[in-house]
Amino acid sequence: MSKEFYGFEKLSLVDLNDFLCASLFTGGCNFRCPYCHNSALVIDYKRYPYFDFDEILDYLKLRKKMLDAVVISGGEPTLMEGLKEKLKQIKEIGYFIKFDTNGSNLKLLRELVEEKLIDYVAMDIKNSKERYNETIGVESFDFNKIQETIDYLKSDVIDYEFRTTLIKEFHDEENIKKMGKLVKGAKKLYLQKFVDHGTCIKGGFHEISLEEANKYKDILSEYVDNVYLRGY
Repeated sequence: MSKEFYGFEKLSLVDLNDFLCASLFTGGCNFRCPYCHNSALVIDYKRYPYFDFDEILDYLKLRKKMLDAVVISGGEPTLMEGLKEKLKQIKEIGYFIKFDTNGSNLKLLRELVEEKLIDYVAMDIKNSKERYNETIGVESFDFNKIQETIDYLKSDVIDYEFRTTLIKEFHDEENIKKMGKLVKGAKKLYLQKFVDHGTCIKGGFHEISLEEANKYKDILSEYVDNVYLRGY
């Protein structure tokens, strides 16, 4: 469990639609998705220097008139020690906070929502229930935790999006249909293009073509109000 941020992107135009953001990345994750491009943050983060949080706060204060939001990503942010206190300090500056999560820690996520420490949640939906553990690289993970978080977000307690990175080796029409049933009634789902930057936990994975992605989009539109492609 990390205490500090191991990644700090001072300006991002892609992490939150129509917002100028700074992005902070926590170290460590309870999943081992083989296609994850942040392998250094997931597995080897302790080998790298962390960013001093006071310096991060100074930057955020200085850039308040230019930046709109702060994105908290990872790794898996719910594993971060002292997360709430850090979010409180960012909130005190006046920032909108987007929170990325794999959905495995509903208890903490609910606390962050109820204490108004975050404003928007982006949750990864990795695959259908039948292939979830394979896709996250964890054999014994209890999928019920994911379903509970899906249902919680669908209750509209906070603005949110679901998102799925499409991988040729993990996704096909059958699993996309099953995944659609998991998130049925959700208001927004992004299908993201996989890009191999050479930093994945494992190699050998391939992107889904634009034609296939549009086919999956049509399938999922039967279950979700708004389905978008991202990165295509």
